[in-house]
Amino acid sequence: VQLQASGGGLVQAGGSLRLSCTASGGAFRNYAAGWFRQAPGKEREFVAAISRSGSRQSYADSVKGRFTMSKDDAENTLYLQMNSLKPEDTAVYFCAATFRSYTTASSAARSDHYDTWGQGTQVTVSS
Repeated sequence: VQLQASGGGLVQAGGSLRLSCTASGGAFRNYAAGWFRQAPGKEREFVAAISRSGSRQSYADSVKGRFTMSKDDAENTLYLQMNSLKPEDTAVYFCAATFRSYTTASSAARSDHYDTWGQGTQVTVSS
């Protein structure tokens, strides 16, 4: 499966963005998925994860209550709705997918849990 992330851009603090990640060559219903981000000079960090069915989700503490991850298997697309954005949310956001099941939140937060990565989309939040 190949992943294509989109929807990034420049937004003021307090604003919202919705990121999309479209799969080709495979069906998202067969994959658990996650979003990660990487700010300049920093390590890639976990943002959110979702199970294959979409029934289980987990979030980094820094985004909990502000971000919502979802899957639309009919559209073969993954979403990350980001509200109340802060300047510290500025980063390149990556979507990722895996055949592995979502077993625990801690395992789903590991980047090595995922087999396939999209190319990233830039999100910039101005103060």
